[in-house]
Amino acid sequence: MSETPVALITGGGSGIGAATARGLLNLGYRVTVTGRGEARLRGFAEELGSPPELLTIAGDAADYESVQAAVTASVEAFGCLDAVVANAGFASFDDITDGDPALWRDMVLTNVLGPALLIRAALPALKETRGRIVLIGSVAGVVYSPGNIYGATKWAVTGMAENTRRLVTGDGVGVTLVNPGATETAFFDAGGGPPDRAMMTPEHIAGAIIWALTQPPGVDVNTLTIRPSPSPL
Repeated sequence: MSETPVALITGGGSGIGAATARGLLNLGYRVTVTGRGEARLRGFAEELGSPPELLTIAGDAADYESVQAAVTASVEAFGCLDAVVANAGFASFDDITDGDPALWRDMVLTNVLGPALLIRAALPALKETRGRIVLIGSVAGVVYSPGNIYGATKWAVTGMAENTRRLVTGDGVGVTLVNPGATETAFFDAGGGPPDRAMMTPEHIAGAIIWALTQPPGVDVNTLTIRPSPSPL
């Protein structure tokens, strides 16, 4: 990695993505965050004092042109790219028997296509720096849940992480899958609010992401599954 590393985080304007961006900035990283909401990104930057080390770019994580543009802008602004975090994603909070297929389409594109597009766009730059890829999965991607389409998308991310690792490990690029359990973010807003059980904070998950990103050369952390305690799953 470069002396002042550069990271790009999708879905970085709130929740786990924003907590990760804050933590990396505090460590001296230069950080690009993307998201669909331009106002949210602007508010996040203003909250931090609009530092020159932070670049915000509005765009759709499931649109290749938007993702490629964000990667290109990061390299042009900061000179390189050392890490990407595929964090953008959401749940439809329904199941295969009575859910809304229109919501499933957007969810599958964001949760599954989005990380693949980020890898595709960022890999040339990451090979140059022998950088790292972090994919945000879920506990729902390592356990089975009846009829859960969101869980199926995260099982896809589980497979993508290992398939990508096998592809790029020879190039010195690290790949980490981070599987959070229930975390206090806006993720649960679409489902009527957070569950009434133990929860983690975005900072808990961000700490794990940052730990994986800051391992020394030659160390590749492959999978981290993080649950609140106690956890029913």
